[in-house]
Amino acid sequence: MRKVREKTGEKAGEKVGNLCGGKASALGFLKKEGRKEGINVPRGACIGTAAYNEYVDKTGLRGRILLELNRKPFEEMRWEELWDLSEKIKHMFARTPFPLGLEKELEEKIARYFGEKAVAVRSSAPGEDSAKTSFAGVHASYVNVRGADAVLRHLRLVWASLWSDSALLYRKEMGLDIFKSAMAVLIQEIVEGRVSGVAFGMNPEDASEALVEAVYGLNKGLVDGTVEPDRWVLERKSGNIKKHYHAERERGVFGTLEGTELRELPENLKESPPLTQEEVTRVFNLTLKVEALFGSREGKRKPQDVEWTIRDNTLYTLQSRPITTLVGEDRDEKRLWYLSLRRSFGNLKELRKTIEEKHIPAMQAEARGLEKEELSGLTESALAEEIERRAGIYRKWHDIYWDDFIPFAHGARLFGQVYNETVNPKDPYEFADLLSGTGMLSLERNRKLEEMAGKLRKAPDLLQKAKKLTPDSGLGKELDAFISEYGGSYSESSAAREGLVRLLVEMASRPPLSQPPASPEKKEEPDRIRKLKDNLFSRFEGEKKQFAAELLDLGRASYRLRDDDNIYLGKIEAELRRALLEWEERLKKRGLKEAELPEIEKIPNLEPIIEEITEKMVKTLKDPKYPLEWKKAQGKPEKTEEKLKPRQLLGNPSGPGTAQGSARVILQESDLYDIKAGEVLVCDAVDPNMTFIVPLCSAIVERRGGMLIHGAIIAREYGIPCVTGVPDATKLIKNGDYLAVDGYLGIVTVLERRGW
Repeated sequence: MRKVREKTGEKAGEKVGNLCGGKASALGFLKKEGRKEGINVPRGACIGTAAYNEYVDKTGLRGRILLELNRKPFEEMRWEELWDLSEKIKHMFARTPFPLGLEKELEEKIARYFGEKAVAVRSSAPGEDSAKTSFAGVHASYVNVRGADAVLRHLRLVWASLWSDSALLYRKEMGLDIFKSAMAVLIQEIVEGRVSGVAFGMNPEDASEALVEAVYGLNKGLVDGTVEPDRWVLERKSGNIKKHYHAERERGVFGTLEGTELRELPENLKESPPLTQEEVTRVFNLTLKVEALFGSREGKRKPQDVEWTIRDNTLYTLQSRPITTLVGEDRDEKRLWYLSLRRSFGNLKELRKTIEEKHIPAMQAEARGLEKEELSGLTESALAEEIERRAGIYRKWHDIYWDDFIPFAHGARLFGQVYNETVNPKDPYEFADLLSGTGMLSLERNRKLEEMAGKLRKAPDLLQKAKKLTPDSGLGKELDAFISEYGGSYSESSAAREGLVRLLVEMASRPPLSQPPASPEKKEEPDRIRKLKDNLFSRFEGEKKQFAAELLDLGRASYRLRDDDNIYLGKIEAELRRALLEWEERLKKRGLKEAELPEIEKIPNLEPIIEEITEKMVKTLKDPKYPLEWKKAQGKPEKTEEKLKPRQLLGNPSGPGTAQGSARVILQESDLYDIKAGEVLVCDAVDPNMTFIVPLCSAIVERRGGMLIHGAIIAREYGIPCVTGVPDATKLIKNGDYLAVDGYLGIVTVLERRGW
């Protein structure tokens, strides 16, 4: 393995690992020492960390990256904020040219070494593929790249992936110093084999076994989850095959002149496993050879995770790294959850189909069924069982929500990534403009609220009745239909119902929205959006145009469901809450004091506490004197005295525009109904079930951040300035503070303080 950039003259070993990274160092070692063992490694070269450091230092990128990282304490950032931060930093790499001397040197050496041969441009960061930190699936790799210009373009993209959201999260979880990160890059000639796969010298779940996985074509389909592999389980000691799990074998990823494509397999391949038994054994024996070689170098054998391919009956080793989590070792599955967000286009299409054709209809049907059930006639024992049943239903849909709906949010992110890499716009968040106007349920819900407010606005007598919370305000049937349709924050409790009427009165007190978001069927595409779309499609040729159109459609569906899915889940939650409210009424009738009753507040995640709730309910039925120690689902935060009261707060610009207004700080659900027209909504985060108040707001300020969180999405639909990711927003801003919100720069200025 050669080093294109080697300024330090350091020798092999740990220092070479720091210069070339784990992946390139491992392959260089195998290339040199594995020949006598019959190990074949494709020709390649490494661009060391010295080139990366020269690039970020001479262009000033290092300072700009540090500035972005210091906008908010890193440990306080959620993954949504990290994704925004990541896109901004990666965009800097795409728009920052190489220093002339560095570009010329790299271009000459890459052209001389590879010419126009197809290569893979792959990450090889220090610490990557090591025994302690694998970074598997975290950094970027690009295959079938041809020519020095294209390699240099993809080189910057791989460097940029050092700052991807998953890479930042991984470093955070592993306790690595983010500010000292650097990236080497491996350039490796493509060996397009008949079959490819990965092999584990030891099954991470069973130390007595080894695993071999294989697909037709390139490994890309297997790695990104697009193609299901055949899997063989072997006895590690003997190499005998114990089991063979057959895949459906419908498609494979193959190289093209411009990259790769997913193709339908011919019928003869669909019917045949990718590997013969003899080939499975050859791949397994390769893992043992690699394990032994590294064991002789390091003094300790460590089972390997080997990536391989077979071309013309020759087995090639493409990558090898130690398996980082073996049987009996400490495994933190939470550390890997965010990698599930990195879904391929094909995988996201399948996920969308499952969500739209299976989950949503089933969820709606279940909510309607629960709504029809009469609870007042149930005995207490039957009611307790019904609550437990409904809790189980909620848990089921909550799990589906996290397993399928949340990962589908990556559809909007995938579109943003492709858009930025293809168009390279000045604004890294320009892609969000193409995702809006998709007819979200929350907008339709808000239109119905506006219709009811309009009815009050036109009828002064009804408005006066509503202000006095008179039962016959003329909205009874419409309110019932509205609550039935949208559930969520609108429960059957009188307090919530009265709050909704107060909100309608406030909406009626101000003029109708001059330009409310139109429904999709009535909305004409603005010229700016049409031009953005045409510009995007012009970057693709032939069948790639269809891919771009499908990706945009997928991104829009993901963007819409990012908001809608919570409303669907909210209907299930509302029916559980209705049963809890019925239980509360039963307890009241038995003479319990108000303080002893469960607090029926907004329950953002019932799963951890619902078993405790139902268990105590059942115990109360068996023993009326059983003490009730209900866990509050959401309490008021403790009051804290702030010594520092800054005038200007910095966050992320998430909705363009500027506005001024008095702050309305939301600390609990009941605060929502106190908002007045023209106020600035200040909260921890805007939940989709609370966006009904947004049309009243002049701006939105959130502690949590991200271009694709609910508050930012709904703000852009209404053209309201929005700043997200403001540290301690609900502590540093008090009700009545007069604010100026700049959604272009991400700045919130306290012009006048009140209520301190």
